[in-house]
Amino acid sequence: MLSVLICEDDPKQSERLEKIVTDYIMMEALDMKLVLAADNPEQVLNYLDENPKTTGLYFLDVDLQHEMSGIALASEIRERDDSGKIVFVTTHGELSYLTFIYKVEAMDYIIKDVPEEIGRKVRDCIAVAHKRHLSDNGVQQQRFKVKVGEKTRSIDHKDIMFFESSPVPHKIILHMENSQLEFYGSIKELEEVGDPFYRCHKSFVVNKDNIKSVDRSKREIEMVNEEICLVSVRALKGLD
Repeated sequence: MLSVLICEDDPKQSERLEKIVTDYIMMEALDMKLVLAADNPEQVLNYLDENPKTTGLYFLDVDLQHEMSGIALASEIRERDDSGKIVFVTTHGELSYLTFIYKVEAMDYIIKDVPEEIGRKVRDCIAVAHKRHLSDNGVQQQRFKVKVGEKTRSIDHKDIMFFESSPVPHKIILHMENSQLEFYGSIKELEEVGDPFYRCHKSFVVNKDNIKSVDRSKREIEMVNEEICLVSVRALKGLD
């Protein structure tokens, strides 16, 4: 389900947005729900912290009469929901350039000064976001999300060569074609990711789609980027 969140400090504008959103979702029978209408950024961030698996469509005012602007809020949302769709509804069209500075990848910028256009544009955004969400569902299942420091990375399965236990306790090294990253986790947890990943050794989980060759005598797997993983005698059977 795609969640809709509104952050607007003007009660009349918020009420208007809520009605447009709920009416359209009901009329089109969309797999969406308005889960929050907030008047300050903390409410939105608290909701996302309490519901970390949220994938949302966000309608945000730019000027929230708060120390955090709507654009700064959008940047924080991106850290928590990297697949979310963000729409700004504001009187400050001249500030649209800030969306590029903050790298929030806004879906649209709706100007309040043209009230007759607001309803149409909000409905258009809902329709597009819903369509993209449906088409993204399969893609999202083919991405591996991992928290590195304060940021969450989303990596396409096809870009992952293998996972390896780190010399640092409770850490994993994720190997990509030309780079690596380290995060907290365990090899056992990675077994549950499913195809195309396969636990080939007590210290390795390999992406079978990126195997170049298997040397059964040396019990080694060569990946397409020429890196080597180890494979146990028992696990060789799963590479037939």
